[in-house]
Amino acid sequence: MDFEFLRRATEDLRELELPKVSKSEIYNKGFALAEAGNYTQALGFIQQYLKEVPNDGQAWNNAGVIFHGLGQSQKATECFRTALNLPCNHGQVYLNIAKIYLGNGQADRVVELFEKMHHNGVLNKEMVLGTVNSFIQRGDNSSAIEAVLKARKYCQGQEELEPVLATIRSRRAKIAFFCGGDGPTFLKDILEFTKQRFGVRYFSGTTRQEMYDLMKWSDISWFEWCTEITVKASQMPKVCKNIVRLHRYEAYLDYPKNVNWNNIDTLITVGNKYVHEYLCKQVPDIKSMTPIVSVPNGVDMEKIRFVDRKRGENLAFVGNMRMVKNPMFALQCMRRLHEIDKDFKLFFAGEFPVEDAFVEQYLKHMVDTLGLGEVVFFDGWQKDIDSWFADKHYIISTSVIESQGMGILEGMAMGLKPVVHNFPGAEGTFTSEFLFNTAEDFCEQIMSTEYNPGKYRLFVEDRYSLEDKLMRINGIITGFERDLDLSVKDGNRNMYAAENLGNPQSGSELLKC
Repeated sequence: MDFEFLRRATEDLRELELPKVSKSEIYNKGFALAEAGNYTQALGFIQQYLKEVPNDGQAWNNAGVIFHGLGQSQKATECFRTALNLPCNHGQVYLNIAKIYLGNGQADRVVELFEKMHHNGVLNKEMVLGTVNSFIQRGDNSSAIEAVLKARKYCQGQEELEPVLATIRSRRAKIAFFCGGDGPTFLKDILEFTKQRFGVRYFSGTTRQEMYDLMKWSDISWFEWCTEITVKASQMPKVCKNIVRLHRYEAYLDYPKNVNWNNIDTLITVGNKYVHEYLCKQVPDIKSMTPIVSVPNGVDMEKIRFVDRKRGENLAFVGNMRMVKNPMFALQCMRRLHEIDKDFKLFFAGEFPVEDAFVEQYLKHMVDTLGLGEVVFFDGWQKDIDSWFADKHYIISTSVIESQGMGILEGMAMGLKPVVHNFPGAEGTFTSEFLFNTAEDFCEQIMSTEYNPGKYRLFVEDRYSLEDKLMRINGIITGFERDLDLSVKDGNRNMYAAENLGNPQSGSELLKC
């Protein structure tokens, strides 16, 4: 055991003439001196003891307590970390480290210890509130609420932390969400995430005045889809920070041309560079009027059940039968595959939109014409998509354009092999390994013996984790929050005092073993 730093720490002290006594007596003497606050002499005894018994985790913890008493927190932390590698009461050691971090204003490092403290049975409300107050006292409300949310996963009696969350939330930026276009499908996770951290309202009105009133209430207004509601909001007098999130199809319509981009503080796109390029063609000077950031949609890995399935013969196509999804090409690919191996089957999950009724006629006509009636199935919209995916082995896409292809990514997260037509921007989302250009390429991908469900899931987890994408969005919102003078709309909302959360004593006294 390396205790050289203990020797260095005491080399300038008067040599102590330690009596010729047993190791336990040396230890007990050092312990008693530490209890009496005589840390200088206590350190000499503990040093002598650790030279003879270097694997005593409790003694290393107590050496840390002594160093703390001598005002040497770095050496104290070194002792505690040594103790964690030895048998001892690790819970007490973690508490000691946390208290030193709090004393040094390092609340973020305390949060990193929450899980380990929980597993050792020492994470309590007092420690959580001490950490939260440390953040609040330095004006970091975002980190304060993240600390509470993390602690809530571990602490028993979580309801005791709810008033703390409510207090912090009530003093943070207020966010209003406005949703047009294709509805809130891609907004649900963002809504849930922000509701935990901010005061949130969702627009359910019908008039321009109702929309404007909600914008005036908010500090930040978020407009999902760059459609008519975004155009109207952008043309109103500016009363808050405005965020617009554009997905794909809006870039190819006239809406972006009619937005007053000077009133938009940030435009978020989901990442397809071809969509971005066309948007800039529609509005050539958009970059000079508003910042544009790319934040892909995230996949909630915790909600998607992975199956380490074997290679099989069932292909899945997910999405409504619209022209942009190009299911016609899927049939051509399936016809070519059927000529090679008649055991493969293709299953469509999705509705036939009324506006594209001719697509339904065409697809069903071609199934009969191509002789695919026994291997192609239209299963309609699936309420339980997980169960539908259970016996599938490939997730295929023949779309001519996607903003990202969430259905494909979710299928990959379940363990299905992706076979994706090389639409513009596909390589940026999926990489060339999973892409095909022709029906012949499609068949090669399907017939390949390369089949690794774990790899497909890891691909999504590494690139499109929901937690990562939500934290990026949180960073955008928090950045605006820092720029806002919250006292403008609520004179007391920017007043943060520890007493608002109680005044817990996180405990400056360290714990001896």
